[in-house]
This record gives sequence, structure tokens and C-alpha cells, in this order.
Amino acid sequence: MADAGAALSDKFLLQRVQPAMTGLIDGSLSTLAPIFAVALATHQPHYAFFAGLATAIGAGVSMAFSEGLSDTGDLTGRGNPYRRGLITGFGTFFGGFLHTLPFLIPQYRAALLVAAVTVALELLTLASIRWRLFHAGFLSSFASVTVGGAIIAGVSTLLGVAAG
Repeated sequence: MADAGAALSDKFLLQRVQPAMTGLIDGSLSTLAPIFAVALATHQPHYAFFAGLATAIGAGVSMAFSEGLSDTGDLTGRGNPYRRGLITGFGTFFGGFLHTLPFLIPQYRAALLVAAVTVALELLTLASIRWRLFHAGFLSSFASVTVGGAIIAGVSTLLGVAAG
């Protein structure tokens, strides 16, 4: 009976949690560049908000289709492709939209500061989830996600400053 519970848990992780994590990580990282590049180039939080919203929606739809079309789930055991696509797409949108929300603050510096803190909290949360659910080391999880975020932040900063 314990094996059935473990299999159910593994199945849940594979078919629900893993697609959600893929989406959250992708959304958290892939939307950083356009949001922060626009914010730094224009110093207009309103423009950064709409760039972030458009990017989060586009990335969510793209990831939903990518995940849903990547395999049928029959050979891999990853489950229904439409369900996985929906979970991944929503996770991607959510991960990108969270650090877009601070750009509703009309003051440029305040919006930028709150967005940076939001990104840091997102990265900590993602590392914690990987640590707890996937038994990955917390520091290695945090470092992996942070390295990606740092590369993207550096590129977006260079682009935003060059454009502004």
C-alpha cells in the first residue's frame, strides 16, 4: 500500500508539480528582460507594466503550446498533454506577471525597487519549492535560478541603459 501512495505522489509530482515549476521558472526568468529593459529605457513604469503584461501573456501561451505539443504523455508517463500545457502556461503567466505588478506604482524608483524585491522573493520561493518537493539542494537550486536571473538582468540593464 505504501508503494501505491509513493507512486501516486511521484505521478502527481511528474504530471502536476513539474509542469507548474517549469512554467514558474520560465515565467520568472523569461519576462525579466523586456520588463526591466523598458523600465530602464523609458523611466515610465506604466510602459514597463504593459510590456510585462504582454510578455507574460505571450510567454504563457507559448509555453502552454510547447508543453502540450512536446509529447502525448503515453511513452513518458507525463500525463494528459492538454492538462500539462494548461498548468505550464498558467505557471509561466503567473511567474512573469508577479514582478510586473510593481510597475503599477507610478513612481519610477519605487516601482523598480519593489519589482527587484519581488524578483528576489520569487527566486527564493522557487529554490524552496525545488528543495522541498524535488529534494534538490537549496543552495544549488537558488544558485541555478539566480545565475539565469542575473544573466537576464544584466542583458536587460545593458539594453535599457543603451536605449535610454
